[in-house]
Amino acid sequence: MDTGLSGLKVMVIDDSKTIRRTAETLLKKEGCEVITATDGFEALAKIADTHPDIIFVDIMMPRLDGYQTCALIKHNQVFRETPVIMLSSKDGLFDRARGRIVGSDQYLTKPFTKEELLGAIKDHVIVDA
Repeated sequence: MDTGLSGLKVMVIDDSKTIRRTAETLLKKEGCEVITATDGFEALAKIADTHPDIIFVDIMMPRLDGYQTCALIKHNQVFRETPVIMLSSKDGLFDRARGRIVGSDQYLTKPFTKEELLGAIKDHVIVDA
C-alpha cells in the first residue's frame, strides 16, 4: 500500500540511538529516505548536503540543542520553509511555546507513535498527487 511517503527525505536529529533507530525503522518501512544526526552540528552539515523534506529534532541535545538548531534552520534562506518538528520527553507548555518562538511547525512528545510520526509528515509535507 502506497502511503504517498515514498522517496521523501526525512531527517531525524536525536542524541538517543534508540529514538533514531525507532524513527528510521518506521520511516523506511513507509518508503522514506532517512538521514540521521546525533546533534545540531552534525545535522546542519547534513541538511546542507541532503536538503531533507522535513526535520524531526530532539530538544535536549548536547552542544547545540533543538531550539538553537531549529532557529538556525529557520534563519537560513534556503531551509526556512522546511518543516521542523520538535521532539521532547517533556510535554510542557513552556517547551511548546519556546518551540513556536524559534519557528518549529509542530511538537511531538516522546515516545511518539507511528501514527504521530507519519501524521506530522502528512500534515507538513505536501505530497504531490
